[in-house]
Amino acid sequence: MHAKVKPHPQFPEIYHAFLEDAQQRLATRNLTPGRTVYGERLIRFKKVEYRVWDAFRSKLAAAIIKGVQIVPITRGSRVLYLGAASGTTPSHVSDIVGEEGHVYCVEFASRSLRELVNNVAAHRLNMSPFLEDARFPEKYAMFIPGKVDCIYCDVAQPEQAKLLADNADVLLKPSGWAMLAVKAQSIDVTKDPQVVYKQEAQVLKKRGFKVKEIVQLEPYDKAHAMIVAQK
Repeated sequence: MHAKVKPHPQFPEIYHAFLEDAQQRLATRNLTPGRTVYGERLIRFKKVEYRVWDAFRSKLAAAIIKGVQIVPITRGSRVLYLGAASGTTPSHVSDIVGEEGHVYCVEFASRSLRELVNNVAAHRLNMSPFLEDARFPEKYAMFIPGKVDCIYCDVAQPEQAKLLADNADVLLKPSGWAMLAVKAQSIDVTKDPQVVYKQEAQVLKKRGFKVKEIVQLEPYDKAHAMIVAQK
């Protein structure tokens, strides 16, 4: 597919792809040229292959389009990804961190993890998948050398911020970053989502994080927000 590609003005290793229909999409440089993960478009520009990043399939892409100011994931980053599912967003994180970085993927559902392993991680040397429950970081901490630069959390659990903070206590380096994709309806369906976002942010603050921003993800994800915080 013919398209023009330009670097994102704020975030290294993230790109804008201008497609032939004049539509603008996010993209990442494909770490595994010729391979797709979830049926995304592949485009070539100046002999480099890029993967179009679907914001309706990825909360991180949605947050970028909705104007998040901080994406603490870049080339060489070591990322702990909680709730990796079948690997849609983790594959783009893998593109971003490159061969110098690493993505440690925790997923509890065996079917999703099998898809993650077979379709994604088997072809990407910078990904390590674990079939584990993210509520118990002590069970997989031994497999992660040293501390990570960033924890990305996307789990449908009632105590999402607590889960992230528990992992941070064990695995996040000092002054490390966190990105929490809050699903309000997993926490309390009776409360206004705005209230839930503030409550989860407050949990992070009490656990020693500085909350930098909260970005709502509509229309890409209903009743979701991305919280960016630093330890």
